[in-house]
Amino acid sequence: MVEINEKFYSLEEEKQLRIINAAMEVFSKNDYNRAVTDDIAAKADISKGLLFHYFKNKKTLYMFIYQYAMKLVSDNIDQSEIRKITDFFDLLDYGAEIKINLLEKNPFLMDFCLRCFYNDKELISDEINEQLAELYEDSFELYFSNLDLSKFKRKEDVYEIYKMSIWMCDGYMHEKRMKHEKVIIDELLVEFNKWMEIFKNNFYK
Repeated sequence: MVEINEKFYSLEEEKQLRIINAAMEVFSKNDYNRAVTDDIAAKADISKGLLFHYFKNKKTLYMFIYQYAMKLVSDNIDQSEIRKITDFFDLLDYGAEIKINLLEKNPFLMDFCLRCFYNDKELISDEINEQLAELYEDSFELYFSNLDLSKFKRKEDVYEIYKMSIWMCDGYMHEKRMKHEKVIIDELLVEFNKWMEIFKNNFYK
């Protein structure tokens, strides 16, 4: 976890969220190198000095917002519901539904995450990529351990399909960014469902 001034956590929740949302908005609209902390402070209605009193520098603030975003996703996943789902593709559908609901409630979350995941020339890219690699591995163990593998033609294919589903979403996102087009979540969901239907027809018995 990123080390920040404990006084941040003693703030009223409304003020904490104001700072978090201001930072997420600015970082979602700008690459890390071009994001201006003066803008974050202004949107949060605090001084820049106070912002750096809570977060020692821009990188600390960015990594805090990144970890906050990841925790936001994990906290909205019902572990008891996960354990009930034994079908691989039903589990992917459940995860997609959770993320869509989150994005509707947090308008800057998707653009922030896109900049985190798909920028490879930023000062923080290596650190983010290392954490993402760990997240992918941990997520598979955490969420896919209760699957009914008997549905697969080859049980060993399940992890490969998991990786391919990530790569296909990555490819879609990368194409949109290369064309400077906005990611439309409903469009992505339609494409994702088509890919998963192809996988299901080919890898299930």
